Amino acid sequence: MVQKYSFPDGFWWGAATSGPQSEGRFHKAHRNVFDYWYDKDPQAFFNQVGPNTASNFYNDYPQDIALMKEIGLNTVRTSIQWTRLIRDFETGETDPDGVRFYNDVIDTFCRNGIRPIMNLHHFDLPIDLYKKYGGWESRHVVDLFILFARKCFELFGDRVKNWVTFNEPMVIVEGEYLYQFHYPNLVDGKKACQVLYNLNLASAGAIEAFRKTECAAHGGRIGIVLNLTPAYPRSDAPEDVQAAAFAEDFKNKSFLDPAVLGRFPASLEKILREDGVLWQAEPEDLAIIQNNRVDFLGVNYYQPFRAKAPEGMFDESHGWLPEKHFAAYEMPGRRMNPYRGWEIYPRSIYDVAINIRDNYGNIPWYISENGMGVEGEEKYRNAEGFLEDDYRIDFFKEHLGWLHKGIAEGSNCFGFHAWTPIDCWSWSNAYKNRYGFIALDLATQKKTIKKSGYWIRDVIKHNGF
Repeated sequence: MVQKYSFPDGFWWGAATSGPQSEGRFHKAHRNVFDYWYDKDPQAFFNQVGPNTASNFYNDYPQDIALMKEIGLNTVRTSIQWTRLIRDFETGETDPDGVRFYNDVIDTFCRNGIRPIMNLHHFDLPIDLYKKYGGWESRHVVDLFILFARKCFELFGDRVKNWVTFNEPMVIVEGEYLYQFHYPNLVDGKKACQVLYNLNLASAGAIEAFRKTECAAHGGRIGIVLNLTPAYPRSDAPEDVQAAAFAEDFKNKSFLDPAVLGRFPASLEKILREDGVLWQAEPEDLAIIQNNRVDFLGVNYYQPFRAKAPEGMFDESHGWLPEKHFAAYEMPGRRMNPYRGWEIYPRSIYDVAINIRDNYGNIPWYISENGMGVEGEEKYRNAEGFLEDDYRIDFFKEHLGWLHKGIAEGSNCFGFHAWTPIDCWSWSNAYKNRYGFIALDLATQKKTIKKSGYWIRDVIKHNGF
């Protein structure tokens, strides 16, 4: 067998999940926004399946982590739930069972030779903080998040050396405040921009707290995980190029630039100011953002964004929306994942690599999520019951090939994480689309390795394919 792609020594080969999507709600001190939404409106969730059990990681973590070891993963990202760890949000008083659980999980990862990467926020805002303060609309919630982060560093920083402040903060902005796919399902562009700003500030504030810890003093690192959807114009026409430039500013650079460069894009600020939706900021904020940039970057890449100039007059009935300046373009002949409605365009992973190399100081970065979600995956089981997900293997091979090209051309990428190790609960989609290397039988909670799990084990063994 000829090995075409070899990756750098020490490469992170792993997968990502999250607390709210894997643990279940067992013994949690509080509800997050998704727990609340499910309790209030279970019909909003695919097959009315909510987060109560998820993939039962709260109870099954020893066996689950053993399966992750069996397929060779050397790193795994998950998250610490604010609603599980903290009993009193205002004082930071911890919940004893939450502390015990996360200590046990971290210790089990370490015993199995898997490096844990711990994320502090994965869309799981405590509902109490939304009801009382408006959630991420509130500066006070920013302060409470920093207090939570500090508790995590104090409790677990002796063993966890790689931290993440937020997963996909743009999804909070879009899902909760623009496009109605996360609770509270608002359409409010002004609030969306303030939330965008506050999330950047919360991330910088958590980094500032981290830098004062023993973990940071002894080589620990902290980063952020962003879903980057590179914006491509429909054509070379100036109006399409301009539309794609704003889409890039809003969807990608609004978090990427503050995290890595310590400032917001001037072109984005200019347009938001002209449109009357620029965020409120305090004088000391910019210094916090400027002085507390990430040590590394995680990139979740699934799909590109194709933009064209808006056609016709902008509909003002919902107030300001980013679509005032661009429209989505469906490129003829594009490849699609029909189950998810997303374009498959592996070359973007190379474009991301070169963009980071050339425009972001070649900061250390890794692919923190990439994956192929498929509905009705059980139909791919063979006569012996083995799930043959060759489509997932092919998807990863294509993306890793383009990632390898970016690394070969000097981009400072140190790892690749798939979404996800074990089929997990996915917000209002629940278990509609499966992504894991390891299959979950929802009725029995039995977990079995798929063909892709054995494939990734071989890739990791050879550090390439």
